[in-house]
Amino acid sequence: MFNSKRSRVRAAAGVGMAAVVAAVGAVTFNASAAEQSAVAVSAPDGRAVSIPGIPAAIKPPQGSKPIGAYVVASGTQTYTCANGSFAGASVPEAQLIGTGGRVHHFAGPSWQSTRDGSLVKAAKEAESPRAGTIAELLLKVTEKSGSGVLSKATYINRLLTSGGTAPAGTCVDGTKKAVPYGAVYVFWTN
Repeated sequence: MFNSKRSRVRAAAGVGMAAVVAAVGAVTFNASAAEQSAVAVSAPDGRAVSIPGIPAAIKPPQGSKPIGAYVVASGTQTYTCANGSFAGASVPEAQLIGTGGRVHHFAGPSWQSTRDGSLVKAAKEAESPRAGTIAELLLKVTEKSGSGVLSKATYINRLLTSGGTAPAGTCVDGTKKAVPYGAVYVFWTN
């Protein structure tokens, strides 16, 4: 089962990255041998990325340039039951892989490069709903630390989302539920 799960993750990463190869131009980095084998997907180069059709509501400001794109290799949105419902905000926990190696995405929302420790936090600026999945987002970077791959980011898009929606039905207050999701995150500078 482990090998089939790994194959599905690689296939999903390849499809996600391949779907992103058309509008922003190639963004690459010098990967280590370990990172290159970890990104071995069926796309011609899983690290050369571009973004098709970003909805107008969540486009970064004019003149912004992409500095990296990452696909969710594994991730969840965790909801906490309040007033008998999981309808509130969620907390992300995800491992991303892409142009700058691996990135850990977690509460804040925050993104931290596992390669160089650079860290950014951001706040939602705009969203574009998608039926049956969590919304696509434009986030504005509010805090930075470190001088690595994420240090120049000013905006982040969450695109091509799947899953991650709040569980339906009633629940016991305080109960937490982690829901798997997928997305492509694009980091921009202006």
